[in-house]
Amino acid sequence: MKKIYSRCSAGLLGCTLAVPCFAGITFGDVNDKTGELSISGYVRAKYQDKNYGSDNDHKIQFDAAKINLDYDSANIFGHVEYRCYQYDTLCDFSTLVDGYLGYRFSPKQNLTIGIQPVPFGVARFWESTLYGGINNTMGLEDAHNLGVNYHHEIASTKIDMAYFATDGGHYVGDSLDSARYTANFVKSSDPTKSTLSEKNMWIARVSQDLKFIAAPDLKINVGGSYWYSDIENKSAGLTGSRQAWALFSSVGYDNLAFTLTGGKNSVNNKDLNNQDYSVMGSYDGEYDVANKGYFYTADVRYVLKDVYKDGLNITPYLTYSSYIKDVSGAKDSSRNFIGASFDYKKVSLVAEYIFAKNDPFIGGSSSALAQGDNNKTNRLLNLTLFYYF
Repeated sequence: MKKIYSRCSAGLLGCTLAVPCFAGITFGDVNDKTGELSISGYVRAKYQDKNYGSDNDHKIQFDAAKINLDYDSANIFGHVEYRCYQYDTLCDFSTLVDGYLGYRFSPKQNLTIGIQPVPFGVARFWESTLYGGINNTMGLEDAHNLGVNYHHEIASTKIDMAYFATDGGHYVGDSLDSARYTANFVKSSDPTKSTLSEKNMWIARVSQDLKFIAAPDLKINVGGSYWYSDIENKSAGLTGSRQAWALFSSVGYDNLAFTLTGGKNSVNNKDLNNQDYSVMGSYDGEYDVANKGYFYTADVRYVLKDVYKDGLNITPYLTYSSYIKDVSGAKDSSRNFIGASFDYKKVSLVAEYIFAKNDPFIGGSSSALAQGDNNKTNRLLNLTLFYYF
């Protein structure tokens, strides 16, 4: 099990707000009837230093590669993203992230169908980190499932109404059912644990932009989102539910930005033996998650533009994320960051120092996000170098 969780810590590096994107190679023109197709992606290497585990080899090594296919025209658009990771050998874990088509009724109204981001929380990412907060490991942040989403903007109000029939699926890896990008309920390799599957996810999100004439550089957004789904317990032949809500706010002034997200997660897994925890999996590893609790994320960042030769941008940031469990005797989990990204043309370097407690991906056991471990603070220095094409 320890080998699996050291692997997961490398895989979570898919989450990012700070790293830029590039168009890559394009064919056609978005204004033509045939539209425009673009191919882009990145390759990346990493260096890690940590105060836990025994696999700290202190060397730079290949980490992952990503390929994007994007199509855009006057009305129809689409996106496919696939990622390949290296834990022991090249692409020993790989997974589809997105695969959807959309129809644009107007610049402010569209419909998308396929595997796509779930509109829950402030945005796809709740913080500036590359590694992702603890809420990502719970499957609430940066979740990608199979369904349909209707997006509509009315003046300064943005509305998303979505239905997801099922999760994004299991792909290539060593685990039984956890070779997936999104943290989903999975079939455990432990036969004593219930097999769960999330179905019929109904998601709604409303956000409001606030503008002030006296302060045109001040941008504020507030909103909320709600998630209801069926949790199918295949072992017991019963159906439970998940109910989650999140309130959020983001504030930006010039190059300074602050984001705050908070909410509650409540899962009824209909487990006849254990109603407090459920098995989830992602990045080719499985782990238990407390069914009930409150989650919080706070992030502040500042962008220093054109620091060197009109092209180097530096973005330092601080992030706090936690899961306060509403389960008797369970220890709370947290994952906090001090970081910065350095972006110059097609190259980016992201440096993060991570402090975590009861975290299955930062030195914790498979029960860290459920009952908790010894409450020890584990630390990880993570340096990641990107080359975009």
